[in-house]
Amino acid sequence: MEKSLHTDDYSVVVALLREIRKTSGMTQVELAESLGQSQSFVSKYENGDTRLDILQLRTVCRTLGTGLPDFVALLEDRLKPTAQKSRARSSSTRR
Repeated sequence: MEKSLHTDDYSVVVALLREIRKTSGMTQVELAESLGQSQSFVSKYENGDTRLDILQLRTVCRTLGTGLPDFVALLEDRLKPTAQKSRARSSSTRR
């Protein structure tokens, strides 16, 4: 398992968080204020410079009006094409 912040899967996580924030009508500043954090906190995780732990992710999701289970379901839907490509590559290299 890769431990880099810059994996394809993690880029899907941050893109989804950014999309949910924008859909909710919040700016980074507004979200940060609601979280009791600085705007740079939001910017850093949206840019993939910082990873959120599970409790931070839960708090961000709740603040944006999305439950963690709903976020994970959306994430899994977005990751399916990536997982399918990965399986296809690995099966073609085994032949």
